[in-house]
Amino acid sequence: MKWAQKLGMLVLLFALWEVLARSGVWHKHLFPGPLQVLESLVAMASDGRLGGATLRSMGRLVRAYAMSVAIGVPLGLLIARLAFFRNAVKPVVTGFQALPSICWLPLALLWFGLNDSAILFVVVMGSVLGISIATEDAVNGLDPQLARVARTLGVRGLRFYFGVLLPGALPGIVTGLKLGWSFAWRALLAGELLFVSGGLGQLLTMGRELMDVTQVMAVMLAIIIIGVTVDRVLFQTVEAKLRRRWGLTTAT
Repeated sequence: MKWAQKLGMLVLLFALWEVLARSGVWHKHLFPGPLQVLESLVAMASDGRLGGATLRSMGRLVRAYAMSVAIGVPLGLLIARLAFFRNAVKPVVTGFQALPSICWLPLALLWFGLNDSAILFVVVMGSVLGISIATEDAVNGLDPQLARVARTLGVRGLRFYFGVLLPGALPGIVTGLKLGWSFAWRALLAGELLFVSGGLGQLLTMGRELMDVTQVMAVMLAIIIIGVTVDRVLFQTVEAKLRRRWGLTTAT
């Protein structure tokens, strides 16, 4: 039933798209229909442009996201557990989190130049802060009784962190990692739009420069498909399994 509802919504959206394209409100070169966009998408996939651009973008994203996780999760744990980080570091993290990631790009270009390092820096700054805040919230949301029981049993130090704290907060941390991934994905594409990067952002820029709206829409469609696939296949699967194992939801 759920799949039928989702399929019905997709059909409705494509039908509305086709109606708007045929209505004549915009010229057909400025607002092509879904069939023309799908043809452009298939053409880019066939000649290798889409695959190559996707690999370059995903390669950058994986590197930057791995750095964000390596920094963000420990930082969130420190903020949640140590008073100094909670009082002195958290306000800084919260302040920077309010700054859109694209605002880091001018500074990144001045520091690193027109290269991958600038994009990686923007992506890291776009996701690491959200991951750290989500990790802190997950740790603070842990049942205090678990910590009391652990202290009673003499579980302290690294045994407490890796045996009690992290496993208990893991569902919330995974949710934060999912949000961090979405922030990183958006920051990556924003960075790739501004100079020759060889990624999906460059395909968007090329379509704009050539006034090829079908290519622009086709790349946008590919970006949506990739983002939804990663979220559904990876994060939602892991999150659902963790929640069932931790007794936070019923198995279906």
